[in-house]
Amino acid sequence: MISLTPALVLENDLVLAPMDGYTDSPMRRLCCRFGATLCYTEFISTHEYLNRSPFIAQKITFLPEERPIIFQLLGENAADLLRVAHELLPLQPQAFDINLGCPQRGIVARGAGAGLLRYPQRIANIFQQLVRVLPVPITAKMRLGWDDEHRNALLVARIVEENGGAFIAVHGRTRAQGYRGSGNLDAIAEICQSVRIPVLANGVVSPECQNIPQEIERIKTLTGCAAVMIGRAAIGNPWVFSCRNRNEIPPIEVKKVMLLHLQWMLDFYGIPQGLILFRKHLTRYLAPYQLPRASLLPLLTTTSSAQFYDHLSECLDKLPSQEGENYLSPS
Repeated sequence: MISLTPALVLENDLVLAPMDGYTDSPMRRLCCRFGATLCYTEFISTHEYLNRSPFIAQKITFLPEERPIIFQLLGENAADLLRVAHELLPLQPQAFDINLGCPQRGIVARGAGAGLLRYPQRIANIFQQLVRVLPVPITAKMRLGWDDEHRNALLVARIVEENGGAFIAVHGRTRAQGYRGSGNLDAIAEICQSVRIPVLANGVVSPECQNIPQEIERIKTLTGCAAVMIGRAAIGNPWVFSCRNRNEIPPIEVKKVMLLHLQWMLDFYGIPQGLILFRKHLTRYLAPYQLPRASLLPLLTTTSSAQFYDHLSECLDKLPSQEGENYLSPS
């Protein structure tokens, strides 16, 4: 059992990272089924929320089986973050997380996401105001800094701690690195040793990792983190939360899980949106099999559910199978 706060005790130390465009309710639900013990929403932009964007409703929708769940907020000023958090409180998230790590150009340009790392005093003000008023824990997800010349992760981590932050997730790269290279375990370890609040290690499980159990243990040993937060390595691979290597999963099980995920996407988004949004998951599920592009193209272009299932059946029939098993029904 892992205690992040007195009220938030996790059954294991594997957490699903927030990823915009990916960690919607269907993906969170699937990862929870495989062992993710804590989930975050996609970031909820204060701008989009306060302007009543139609996309916000889907971002804040979740099922009881996805709990414990943290709502991640993205914004550049305390007043807007506090207003949005107040309005979301009736949904009873386990915590609110402040996004200090998104590297997208348009977001950092307005001073949100990783852009806040350049203004530590703003971070202090945000935590002071939210912690003082809100009845749930306030956490942060951050990067190591703006770039290698301006790595201020230790300062930011201490600011979060000193101003009442409950715990932090540290992505082991700077904003300038994006998702290139390997996450810096030494930098995460230094933060773990410098603050008293729990630290989650993020950005350090590679999608190409061939030995998930060994890698997770290595990360915990080298950093001393309270938990490992997994993001891109979980796309098309919920088995990562069961500490199973992707190359060991029988194709028949991949078929079953992929079609379950698709059905949940269709239930959640409807047609054709569910089909369209599933495409990015589909390519990751099928990537290990190196299917020819010509086989995948119909799946990436059709907006008909019937045609999609027909094309998907053709692709899956090219994979090794077991007699007597049929997971191709959309029902």
